[in-house]
Amino acid sequence: MPIDHVIDHEHRLVRARVSGVMTDDEVFNYQTTVWSRPDVLGYDELVDMSEVTSIALPSLKRIHDLAMLSVEKDQSGRVAKFAIVAPGDVSYMMARLYKAIRGATKGSHRTIGVFHTLPEALRFLGLEG
Repeated sequence: MPIDHVIDHEHRLVRARVSGVMTDDEVFNYQTTVWSRPDVLGYDELVDMSEVTSIALPSLKRIHDLAMLSVEKDQSGRVAKFAIVAPGDVSYMMARLYKAIRGATKGSHRTIGVFHTLPEALRFLGLEG
Protein backbone atom coordinates (compact mmCIF):
# COMPACT_ATOMS: atom_id res chain seq x y z
CA MET A 1 0.00 0.00 0.00
CA PRO A 2 1.38 3.45 -0.82
CA ILE A 3 2.32 5.77 1.96
CA ASP A 4 -0.55 8.20 2.52
CA HIS A 5 0.49 11.77 3.25
CA VAL A 6 -1.10 15.14 3.92
CA ILE A 7 0.64 18.47 3.61
CA ASP A 8 -0.38 20.96 6.29
CA HIS A 9 0.89 24.31 5.03
CA GLU A 10 -0.50 26.17 8.03
CA HIS A 11 1.73 24.21 10.43
CA ARG A 12 4.55 23.65 7.91
CA LEU A 13 4.19 19.89 8.37
CA VAL A 14 4.16 16.82 6.16
CA ARG A 15 2.23 14.05 7.88
CA ALA A 16 2.60 10.52 6.49
CA ARG A 17 0.91 7.28 7.49
CA VAL A 18 2.33 3.89 6.61
CA SER A 19 0.13 0.80 6.85
CA GLY A 20 0.36 -2.87 5.97
CA VAL A 21 3.64 -4.12 4.59
CA MET A 22 6.21 -1.32 4.36
CA THR A 23 8.46 -1.79 1.32
CA ASP A 24 11.58 0.05 0.31
CA ASP A 25 10.02 0.99 -3.06
CA GLU A 26 7.19 2.82 -1.27
CA VAL A 27 9.55 4.55 1.16
CA PHE A 28 11.93 5.71 -1.58
CA ASN A 29 9.01 6.82 -3.76
CA TYR A 30 7.55 8.86 -0.88
CA GLN A 31 10.93 10.43 -0.11
CA THR A 32 11.60 11.34 -3.74
CA THR A 33 8.10 12.49 -4.66
CA VAL A 34 7.11 14.47 -1.58
CA TRP A 35 10.46 15.97 -0.64
CA SER A 36 11.23 17.13 -4.20
CA ARG A 37 8.34 19.58 -3.96
CA PRO A 38 9.61 23.14 -3.45
CA ASP A 39 6.54 24.09 -1.38
CA VAL A 40 7.49 21.72 1.47
CA LEU A 41 11.20 22.50 1.77
CA GLY A 42 12.08 23.09 5.40
CA TYR A 43 8.79 21.65 6.69
CA ASP A 44 8.63 19.41 9.73
CA GLU A 45 7.66 15.79 9.18
CA LEU A 46 5.65 13.17 11.03
CA VAL A 47 5.74 9.55 9.87
CA ASP A 48 3.30 7.28 11.70
CA MET A 49 4.12 3.57 11.42
CA SER A 50 1.43 2.48 13.90
CA GLU A 51 -0.44 0.45 11.28
CA VAL A 52 2.61 -1.31 9.77
CA THR A 53 2.15 -5.09 9.90
CA SER A 54 5.61 -5.96 8.58
CA ILE A 55 8.68 -4.34 7.08
CA ALA A 56 10.13 -5.62 3.81
CA LEU A 57 13.40 -3.75 3.48
CA PRO A 58 15.94 -6.01 1.83
CA SER A 59 19.07 -4.88 3.66
CA LEU A 60 20.63 -2.46 6.11
CA LYS A 61 22.33 -0.85 3.13
CA ARG A 62 18.89 0.29 1.92
CA ILE A 63 18.34 2.08 5.25
CA HIS A 64 21.69 3.78 4.73
CA ASP A 65 20.72 4.68 1.13
CA LEU A 66 17.41 6.13 2.35
CA ALA A 67 19.19 8.23 4.96
CA MET A 68 21.58 9.59 2.29
CA LEU A 69 18.67 10.42 -0.04
CA SER A 70 16.83 12.12 2.82
CA VAL A 71 19.82 14.32 3.63
CA GLU A 72 20.03 15.34 -0.04
CA LYS A 73 16.42 16.58 0.21
CA ASP A 74 17.02 18.65 3.37
CA GLN A 75 16.87 22.41 3.04
CA SER A 76 19.96 24.10 4.36
CA GLY A 77 19.49 27.05 6.66
CA ARG A 78 16.56 25.69 8.66
CA VAL A 79 16.71 22.74 11.00
CA ALA A 80 13.35 21.01 10.76
CA LYS A 81 11.96 18.38 13.10
CA PHE A 82 11.18 14.84 12.02
CA ALA A 83 9.12 12.62 14.31
CA ILE A 84 8.73 8.90 13.67
CA VAL A 85 6.01 6.95 15.50
CA ALA A 86 7.15 3.32 15.65
CA PRO A 87 5.30 1.32 18.31
CA GLY A 88 6.54 -2.13 17.22
CA ASP A 89 9.90 -3.49 18.30
CA VAL A 90 11.23 -3.99 14.75
CA SER A 91 9.93 -0.67 13.43
CA TYR A 92 11.33 1.16 16.47
CA MET A 93 14.76 -0.45 16.04
CA MET A 94 14.83 0.36 12.32
CA ALA A 95 13.73 3.95 12.94
CA ARG A 96 16.48 4.37 15.54
CA LEU A 97 19.04 3.01 13.09
CA TYR A 98 17.81 5.42 10.40
CA LYS A 99 18.01 8.27 12.91
CA ALA A 100 21.59 7.38 13.82
CA ILE A 101 22.75 7.16 10.21
CA ARG A 102 20.98 10.32 9.10
CA GLY A 103 22.08 12.27 12.15
CA ALA A 104 25.72 11.35 11.59
CA THR A 105 25.64 12.39 7.94
CA LYS A 106 27.17 15.72 7.01
CA GLY A 107 24.54 18.06 5.62
CA SER A 108 21.64 16.73 7.66
CA HIS A 109 19.28 19.50 8.70
CA ARG A 110 16.78 17.53 10.75
CA THR A 111 16.32 16.93 14.44
CA ILE A 112 14.87 13.43 14.57
CA GLY A 113 12.83 11.85 17.33
CA VAL A 114 11.63 8.25 17.43
CA PHE A 115 8.62 7.55 19.62
CA HIS A 116 6.34 4.68 20.61
CA THR A 117 3.19 6.83 20.63
CA LEU A 118 1.62 9.61 18.57
CA PRO A 119 1.12 11.97 21.55
CA GLU A 120 4.89 11.82 22.28
CA ALA A 121 5.65 12.68 18.64
CA LEU A 122 3.17 15.56 18.60
CA ARG A 123 4.75 17.03 21.75
CA PHE A 124 8.19 16.81 20.11
CA LEU A 125 6.81 18.70 17.09
CA GLY A 126 5.14 21.31 19.31
CA LEU A 127 1.68 20.23 18.14
CA GLU A 128 0.23 18.81 21.32
CA GLY A 129 -3.42 19.43 22.07
